[in-house]
Amino acid sequence: MQEVLDVLYLWLKTGHIVFVVFWMAGLFMLPRQMIYMHPAAPGSDEEALWAKRSRLLGKIILGPSLIVVWVLGIALAFSLNAWGDGWLHAKLLLVVALSGFHGFLAANAKKMARGERPLSEKQLRMWGEVPGILLVLIVALVVVKPF
Repeated sequence: MQEVLDVLYLWLKTGHIVFVVFWMAGLFMLPRQMIYMHPAAPGSDEEALWAKRSRLLGKIILGPSLIVVWVLGIALAFSLNAWGDGWLHAKLLLVVALSGFHGFLAANAKKMARGERPLSEKQLRMWGEVPGILLVLIVALVVVKPF
């Protein structure tokens, strides 16, 4: 199995990076869509349109990208035999946090689609910065491998 992973390493890495980009794009877009939905009257056509867009973003981009990122990331860790490396442990912790953030956003988008407004526009703007901060930390860990 290790030989197969070694041969496929560059393809695994390519796929992982591409799907991280898709996932991050979705994580940047969802809070913005929620901000646009926020002032729409509950039950209005405008709210329904933003709710549909958010649902499609989750179904077509966010969900599948999350799964592919995890699968390819785990395959890369096996290929590199990096399970004992501290940088990978830290990266995994941050990716778990990012995955939890994804779930948090998805749950709040569903609430908003039902007419609730669990977060203010200001809170949504602040939460919208989280993926960028985590991305910087994750990329630094992968490139620099500080421990």
